[in-house]
Amino acid sequence: MDIQKSGARYSAIVGIGEKIKQKSKETNSEYLLLNRGVNSVCNIDLNSIVSDIDFNTVEMQVYPPSQGRPELRNSINEHYFNKESKIENILICGGGMSALDLVFQSIKVKQILLPEYYWGSYAQIMTIRGIESNTYAKLEDLEERTESLKNSAVIICDPNNPLGNKLPDEKILQHIHHLNDNGTIVIVDCPYRRIFCGEEDDFFQQLVDCENVIIVESFSKSLGLSGQRLGFIHTPHKDLTEELGIRLMYATNGINAFSQILVHSLLSTEKGKQATLDFKTSTVAGIRKNIEFLKSKHLLAEKFYQDSEPVGIFAVVNQSEEKLLEHRIGSVSLSYFTRNKKESAQKFARICVSVPHDKFRTYFNQF
Repeated sequence: MDIQKSGARYSAIVGIGEKIKQKSKETNSEYLLLNRGVNSVCNIDLNSIVSDIDFNTVEMQVYPPSQGRPELRNSINEHYFNKESKIENILICGGGMSALDLVFQSIKVKQILLPEYYWGSYAQIMTIRGIESNTYAKLEDLEERTESLKNSAVIICDPNNPLGNKLPDEKILQHIHHLNDNGTIVIVDCPYRRIFCGEEDDFFQQLVDCENVIIVESFSKSLGLSGQRLGFIHTPHKDLTEELGIRLMYATNGINAFSQILVHSLLSTEKGKQATLDFKTSTVAGIRKNIEFLKSKHLLAEKFYQDSEPVGIFAVVNQSEEKLLEHRIGSVSLSYFTRNKKESAQKFARICVSVPHDKFRTYFNQF
């Protein structure tokens, strides 16, 4: 059988996870799994939400609309955009990675630029889709390259994966508007942002009318629902929404109805809002304790946070992946997340700081 090879590779994180499982089995010891990108300070409590859902309705048991349930899109418009957008600009997707893939398929550009330190799946998806990727060091560098970027797209991820650093919103918005006004497509992929804020946040509202801005969002991190695989794309560009809708229909025939009804309940009902608030409050408190503890132990790699704040859910430590593994801590070498600084990045590791503080402190007290 002839196979059309994509040229992409499995994530290094998968291989690291398998290595840790094997070591744990061989040594009969527990490892702290900080190589994963899952909020695990606590789980979101869904019991009261699910008990109110009727699984025998037509809406639950038939194909959902290809662009997503109108009730959920309305809730997203209210929650993320303060009702200043339209549901026609919002399409429901099967998680953030699926949303990014749909966007990459649908825009016609010569290249997509990634931050200097970036989530490896961006590049792998581009490889599958035959799109050239490049990098930029700072947002300021993009303004200097304005003319050459008119047939390009730029990804902005803040807080960043892998660094977990947060830039000032005013600075980010200034550069997004400049790029948008000069014809560069900007893909705003900030799935960690809404862990730390809620409806009071007006960041997305300030981008609602930007014709060249595509917002990709996921509920995996902000609501702790990685297993439900649900996210959305927002764009005011009519031709793009039409094309995305077509591709969504033939790729999915509608996204899982239960996950859409569940997230709608979390965004719109009193029980849902309380469950969301409780989850975020505990998660953020745990993340902050862990980052402060890293600072107190002089383990945080401060060089990456000179002009930004370490927020999470990731952080970079000044220990290598191998050194952490010796102390039964799973991590991912920072070298996996950069193209141009692999050698220097090997001295550092990315860890997930969204885990229970007591366990986190116990393992890092070994240093």
